[in-house]
Amino acid sequence: MQIFSSIMGKTIKDKIQMTTTLLVIQFVLTILVTIVILLQKSSSIGLGAYSGSNESMFGSKGPTNFLQKATYTLGLLFVLNTLALGYFYNQETSKSAIDKINIESIVPNAPQQTNAPAAPVQN
Repeated sequence: MQIFSSIMGKTIKDKIQMTTTLLVIQFVLTILVTIVILLQKSSSIGLGAYSGSNESMFGSKGPTNFLQKATYTLGLLFVLNTLALGYFYNQETSKSAIDKINIESIVPNAPQQTNAPAAPVQN
């Protein structure tokens, strides 16, 4: 919560940069989650068949435990980043563009009353 409260005092430009950064992180997390899920062993083996020997980097059990932990961690980061993005987008859009319009410049002034000459009297 301290992160959110420190950002509340920032300018609009800083908030836009923050949401842009979080959006880029969201795209990176999406790609990483997709890769980690596809690397996991399934009934059709997935992309795990292309990883070579299971005992080379992850030990005798293979990459199963590591990939499960990575999936949980990346999934949690994805959800937290999604919540942060939603919060910041709500802060940016709390005011409408219509609120910034000067109403006096749009609405024409009422026509001014001019004294019309009196009609001539007929005898």
